[in-house]
Amino acid sequence: MAEIIDEDLLKKLNKFTRRELNADEVYCFSVILCDNEVDRDNERFSLDSLNTLAKLFIGKTGIFDHNPKGSNQTARIFDTEIVSVMERPTSTDEPYTYIKAMAYMVKTATNDDLIKEIDGGIKKEVSVSCSVEKQVCSICGANTREKACSHKKGKLYNGVKCHVVLENPTDAYEWSFVAIPAQINAGVTKQKQKHFGGEFSLNLDEVVIKASELSELREKAMLQDEALEAVRDELKREVVKLSFLCHPETAVKTLLRIAEGMTLCELVDMKKELAITAKGLEKSQIFKAENVTNTNNQQFKV
Repeated sequence: MAEIIDEDLLKKLNKFTRRELNADEVYCFSVILCDNEVDRDNERFSLDSLNTLAKLFIGKTGIFDHNPKGSNQTARIFDTEIVSVMERPTSTDEPYTYIKAMAYMVKTATNDDLIKEIDGGIKKEVSVSCSVEKQVCSICGANTREKACSHKKGKLYNGVKCHVVLENPTDAYEWSFVAIPAQINAGVTKQKQKHFGGEFSLNLDEVVIKASELSELREKAMLQDEALEAVRDELKREVVKLSFLCHPETAVKTLLRIAEGMTLCELVDMKKELAITAKGLEKSQIFKAENVTNTNNQQFKV
């Protein structure tokens, strides 16, 4: 689905153009590039890998079927973000997390049919091509790039299916429209927006609400029940996300149950406390790979 092109999007997009384009000249759409769920090849990206790839994919071209011919170039990524769905645990009990990318193409007579196919859901599935330093066995933790282990992808060991975790991405090459991607969720997405009426908004990154202020806040902002419930749902997601960052050993399902039973006031207080703890745990997500050569990496098409 085409995205609404505002000034912020145009500013980011025009960093990749030779002249400034206006909203009428371009077609923008969002796409899920890859996620942290185990895919059809019994491989998955770690959360750290997704954070690194989100940066590496900015500026990368979109083609067809991983065919690197110049004539296959059809779109370009100009922005990415990491999205976590806290209420949707993966098969490895992490919060489902994916890279959402914004891509653009210049409207021309030759790509008019492609735009219609994207909007119509025909051209949807995508696959990414990248290189990583490590392939880590989920059973024993061995880096199979350096030394093979005895475990086989897809086989069960004590009831747990073996898969490979792709770690330390060093390069992102391209992303492609394909018929059947390895990752079942990768593809063009629809734009989703929530409207609650009025102009009230709450910055959850800087929550300073006290319990005694909630009734006054609701009266002043004239919040409807639907809007107040939406604030509570967002707070629950933030609390679960921060809890997972601070205590990764705790299962996401357990964190969801705890957050579900908390009041709005308790969620606000908990988020403030966890935010302080999480800030002290911050670390760089970018891996250093200055001494890495192409011969030490393997190209993955996921």
